[in-house]
Amino acid sequence: QVQLVESGGGLVQAGGFLRLSCASSGRTFSRYSMAWFRQAPGKEREFVAAHSWSAFNTYDAYYGDSVKGRFTISRDNTKNTVYLQMNSLKPEDTAVYYCAAEDGRVSSYYYSPTSYDYWGQGTQVTVSS
Repeated sequence: QVQLVESGGGLVQAGGFLRLSCASSGRTFSRYSMAWFRQAPGKEREFVAAHSWSAFNTYDAYYGDSVKGRFTISRDNTKNTVYLQMNSLKPEDTAVYYCAAEDGRVSSYYYSPTSYDYWGQGTQVTVSS
């Protein structure tokens, strides 16, 4: 069983930045595909970013349209941690942010929550105007 623990959420003003972290208990973290999703009150869970595992421990990065150019996903396999650097934050970025993991490469449906078996508990991000 893989456990994921997010941290780094908080309250920030519009235009500011935050970095979220997600620590994994998995023993083969380097071959996990990792992703970030978010969910605002009354809305469906939305894809934010993914780091899809490929052969030879390379990764393909994908981003949701609303965060392209502002958010960056990265990972440190020595720390079993994936990060989400969020810059130029907007009030519409306010949501609970969830980390997700899947062993191996995710399919072309990297943006779908159903592609991931493991989830963290979420961390709140609030952006004030």
